[in-house]
Amino acid sequence: MIYSDSFNGINPFVFFSTVEVGEHWYWFLGSLELHGQVFFVSWIVIFILLALSIIGTTNIQLAPSAWQNFMEFVLEFLQDIAKNQIGEHEYRPWIPYIATLFLFIFGCNWAGALIPWKFIEIPSGELAAPTNDINTTVGLSLMTSFAYFYAGINKKGIGYFTRYIEPTPILLPINILEDFTKPLSLSFRLFGNVLADELVVSILTLLVPIIIPLPVMVLGLFASSIQALVFSTLSSAYIGEALEGHVD
Repeated sequence: MIYSDSFNGINPFVFFSTVEVGEHWYWFLGSLELHGQVFFVSWIVIFILLALSIIGTTNIQLAPSAWQNFMEFVLEFLQDIAKNQIGEHEYRPWIPYIATLFLFIFGCNWAGALIPWKFIEIPSGELAAPTNDINTTVGLSLMTSFAYFYAGINKKGIGYFTRYIEPTPILLPINILEDFTKPLSLSFRLFGNVLADELVVSILTLLVPIIIPLPVMVLGLFASSIQALVFSTLSSAYIGEALEGHVD
């Protein structure tokens, strides 16, 4: 672990490139230990998303401004994610959930990539993208698991569980295992990609602090966007699968 407590006698580029894994700023709520840095950055992202949403919907006009056009484009893009995966007749109730997933993950990933959190000192650990904490990605994945179970049971009742013995009861263990692997793959894919990108940028900044990390940072922004798209698209696909029945 490479760690710096202050700028005294330390190259600021080296300070910026310090790498910490496994250190947390704990908040205590009774007997619970909360990762304070995750909540802090998450609240900032949520506040920014709410502010942009309010600004984008306070003065809607028939002749839209550039900002309104952009907001409408984002909404149509998010609608298409849900519509393409869930189906034209079932997707509308799920737009808020899928859109919230995408925007939150996108905002967290970009916040981690663009904001120099390392210059903000906290009692322990460091501020970073909430999605580089496995607890965040597991929580998001479990939400998707609950969502597609709710979707299937709400539409089909107890008959939803017959999918586990289709097309043959022999596949019962595999079909059950599938419901455990879905949240695992969702959570570790997002966590691994975000953490790896931050570590690569930090190490390159330590070795070559001026120019070389910039293309990697740009690539990281692109990868962060793709990870938000992949997570929300797969979540939509799982919900669509629960609504339509088991897809081979």
